[in-house]
Amino acid sequence: MRARRVIIAAFVCLVILPVTGMNRKNKKQEIQQRVISIDFNQTTGAMNTMFKECVGAGRANEGLRADWQQQLTYVKKECGFKYIRMHGLLTDDMAVYTEDSKGNPIYNYMYVDALYDFLLSIGIKPFVELGFMPNALASGNQTIFWWKGNVTPPKDYNKWGDFIRNLTQHFTDRYGSDEVKSWYFEVWNEPNLSPGFWSGTQADYFKLYQYTAKAIKSVNPGYKVGGPGTAGAAWESEMIEYCTQNSVPIDFVSTHSYGVKQGFLDEYGVGGTVLSKDSMSVSGDVLQSRKEIAASSKPNLELHYTEWSSSYTPADPLHDSYHEAAYILEKIKQVGNAANSMSYWVFTDIFEESGPRFTPFHGGFGLLNIQGIPKPAFYAYQFMNKLGKTELANTDKRSWATKNDNGDVQLLCWDFTNTHPGDSVHNQKYYIQDLPSKPKGKLNISFSKIPQGHYALEVYKIGYRCNDAFSSYLDLGKPSQLNKIQVEQIKKQNDGSPFIREMVNIQSGKPFVKELDIRENDVVFLNLIKL
Repeated sequence: MRARRVIIAAFVCLVILPVTGMNRKNKKQEIQQRVISIDFNQTTGAMNTMFKECVGAGRANEGLRADWQQQLTYVKKECGFKYIRMHGLLTDDMAVYTEDSKGNPIYNYMYVDALYDFLLSIGIKPFVELGFMPNALASGNQTIFWWKGNVTPPKDYNKWGDFIRNLTQHFTDRYGSDEVKSWYFEVWNEPNLSPGFWSGTQADYFKLYQYTAKAIKSVNPGYKVGGPGTAGAAWESEMIEYCTQNSVPIDFVSTHSYGVKQGFLDEYGVGGTVLSKDSMSVSGDVLQSRKEIAASSKPNLELHYTEWSSSYTPADPLHDSYHEAAYILEKIKQVGNAANSMSYWVFTDIFEESGPRFTPFHGGFGLLNIQGIPKPAFYAYQFMNKLGKTELANTDKRSWATKNDNGDVQLLCWDFTNTHPGDSVHNQKYYIQDLPSKPKGKLNISFSKIPQGHYALEVYKIGYRCNDAFSSYLDLGKPSQLNKIQVEQIKKQNDGSPFIREMVNIQSGKPFVKELDIRENDVVFLNLIKL
């Protein structure tokens, strides 16, 4: 039976049912028709690629692992991320700071160098999150997470400033000022979640920011520093006002947003999360942040959402579900150009805030699971990265159409249907089920004025049992561990290959037309390659 289910799943993914004009006439009127009509010659400018500016990772020390580095190399290649942000750069497991018997600082950047050398070697830059507090510099012993990141203010702000100045100078000496000018320095993480990520007050955080920003700028005024890196789009206006009134430098505003209701941290998912029914969750926060900046004394500041996802717990099965792919695209499209970056949290399930995980699919944040199996979320980013350089005019709210200078044409479109039943059911109960998607009718795609010639057509898909690794995992009976053969089996069943490959001859004056079936939360990527 298990083998039969796999065959059926593959069949569902691969089949397209062409509908002729005669058949359409015989179809009942209730069949939904979604029409996307694109003019090859009507452009709106360069494609906005803020979605791949940055991606998140758990903590710096995890970046010294071989499997983490292998996965990041793959994700960088396929998704094109330019920056990476992570916690714990200054935590004791990175061995950056201690003091001698007289209280004099001892600096050490060997682990940081190993990590950053690797990042730069694969063409990805650090979005430097400055935290948490080295124990020898901490004013208290309060920590967060399994790996015990110290969240207390410094015992001596001058020593903290000297430390940040020394670290910044080290980066300059090692990588050069031109390189470091392209980085971002973000002060701390979610200081508004007290006592979770910060044991101090808002005033204490602003003091920390002031010492940090001035230390960085003392090395080079051209280096970019910002914050407050808050949860839930908080403290933005207050941050700008503080910096303005106290002549403290700030180059960007950063904050976070997640699309679920209730709870706090919830590292194990025991409290339960519920996907918000607000159609503008996450994206509404981003648009509001941009409005606050525009109305401030520094209206041109960059805005970076340095964490975002559907859910803030690394134990939410929504992250593993095919629904997540459509959710990602929906939110990125809604944000438009309001943010300079939207850093998805995170690229891999090699993520140990609550300690090492014991099952291969546990609702982790990652685009890839611990064994490197791509989730539907991964393919959402891979498809966005395949879009062309120039965006084409398009009135459809759930798609992008693009082209490249060589004449290739791309269309990425999706359905987003929030099927969650509401507050009565937690994500942890709902998204662990087999959730077949319902038909949403026909998708009619038309490109007019494409130059005549021969083209290769490729059509890719994400959806229920199509590049849907979690469903393949369910078919295996949800084993607590996957052996090597099972890992390869799931990867092969969900390898991102096009489900249509065909040759197309486009004649002058005739449009290119394609009709497809579409289901709830399907994602379709069409690539028309000029030969």
